Amino acid sequence: MFTLSEKEVEKIAAQLLKGMICFYQLDNKKIHHLPDDEDYFNYDLTPEEEDILDEIDDNPDNFAEFTKMEPSQEHQMMENFADRIVKERNFQDELFNALSKPKAATAFKFLIDSSGKYKDRWSEYRLQKYKDWVKEQIDSFNYSEE
Repeated sequence: MFTLSEKEVEKIAAQLLKGMICFYQLDNKKIHHLPDDEDYFNYDLTPEEEDILDEIDDNPDNFAEFTKMEPSQEHQMMENFADRIVKERNFQDELFNALSKPKAATAFKFLIDSSGKYKDRWSEYRLQKYKDWVKEQIDSFNYSEE
């Protein structure tokens, strides 16, 4: 059964939050991260990154892949934060208003970053949700292996 330490889960979550895609190499227990194609479509891979991709292509069963949340999941996470963590009604309304418009994530981040009070709480909340997301991916990887 595939398991990761809390430190490894946090490392993968942090990389996903930076827009990376992660691969855990099962045989030597090593985490590799590469730019996610969708975010870095004009990014040139380094020779080391190309070697890792070749290795993954040659032996996909030796790697567990971790991807970021879908936009709808990210949106739900922002709504949950606004609903459960933000206590000021006016600010909560501003956040929900921002989330109902185009470019919701950008507007939400702008409001959170300029709030001062909620900036660190959002970072912690988001990291925790991403750690949970990584654990869900581990569970589904284990499930598919059975």
